[in-house]
Amino acid sequence: MRWSLLISAMLMLGAGGLRSTDAQSGYELLLKGGHVIDPRNGVDSVMDVAITGGTVARVARDIPAADARQVVDARGLYVTPGALDLHGHVFYGIDPDAYLSDGISSVPPDGFTFRAGVTTVVDAGGAGWRNFHQFKRQVIDRSATRILSFLNIVGHGMKGGAAEQDLRDMDARLTAQRVREFPGVIVGIKTAHYRGPEWTAVGRAVEAGRLASVPVMVDFGTFGPDRPFEELVLERLRPGDIYTHQYRADVPMLDANGKVRAYLFEARKRGVLFDVGHGSGSFSFSQAVPAVAQGFVPDSLGTDLHTSSMTGGMKDMSNVMSKFLNMGMSMQEVVLRSTWKPAGIIDRTDLGHLSPGAVADVAVFRLVEGNFGFLDARLRRMTGSRRLECELTLREGRVVWDLNGLAGRAWDAPAEK
Repeated sequence: MRWSLLISAMLMLGAGGLRSTDAQSGYELLLKGGHVIDPRNGVDSVMDVAITGGTVARVARDIPAADARQVVDARGLYVTPGALDLHGHVFYGIDPDAYLSDGISSVPPDGFTFRAGVTTVVDAGGAGWRNFHQFKRQVIDRSATRILSFLNIVGHGMKGGAAEQDLRDMDARLTAQRVREFPGVIVGIKTAHYRGPEWTAVGRAVEAGRLASVPVMVDFGTFGPDRPFEELVLERLRPGDIYTHQYRADVPMLDANGKVRAYLFEARKRGVLFDVGHGSGSFSFSQAVPAVAQGFVPDSLGTDLHTSSMTGGMKDMSNVMSKFLNMGMSMQEVVLRSTWKPAGIIDRTDLGHLSPGAVADVAVFRLVEGNFGFLDARLRRMTGSRRLECELTLREGRVVWDLNGLAGRAWDAPAEK
């Protein structure tokens, strides 16, 4: 038995908090005095988080600083599991005509994830079964960010234009075969941007999902009378499947009186999930503000990370989280939908929590009070009084982002012996 599995089997819940039995050698890092929010374990209070060997060793009150080799003062800050972005585009390359599949519109993840508290990003359909191996070699295997994938039903992936309309390249069997080849890395199927009147793209994606036992994420593409959106979420998608771009302006969401249409709540009751998928063109405050106020909230806060969304209204995950705080969601709800909930959606329940033995992917946020402006995809502004800033990010216990040097030593401190 591998040592990691043996240690995990020995973990226990002690009266002093969540703890591991193996702490004799001391902790490598202690995050002390922060407000820990860990929805999976029901933790929502000031606690300390001890880390060793790349995993969470203990979460408890008043862990002695002397027990750790390095202590980070997290007082006044929120400590959460590392965020899991369910919708990103990180299959970057140099082909100017490849869009989000080995193209220049995708982004190298590490420069844009950790600074927002994200430790895991799911690439949403950049690669298909034909070029997934390239994506794995080029991005997944070379990134410090954990990269997972929704595999595009189009074999060539999200190359844009005519390539994404080619029904001949939508092969459910070969797509499912590639998913089975990389379990836990390919976590679902994606269909996106289809403009035709047929349900073929959705149908084949769902068939691939059925064959591989994974969820399907749908970017509906062009809205029209031949493919009613209501039919998509009430009949075509299965429980556990995901509609992304939840608050896109042309989603038929609100009635003439500004009320969320009943069929959307019915879809949720039957198990269809909804992702923000903010992007550069798929998030409107005119939809989101009344919908959130009426309880039609997202299951996940996917960003739709790519070059134009980062320079437009979306910016990054911490900015998306801040928008929902200012629309009335609690910090606990925002953290849930950025960590544990998306981890469960893709059946990666090893992620998104701070249980002892779990990988030490951790984000530390500062909640700043002030006067702020937030933009939607149409560059319409909403004002707010709270904004999250990521102070520190740990990936497998290693500091990968430190905004203000919380984990650093003073430049004039005595040399370590």
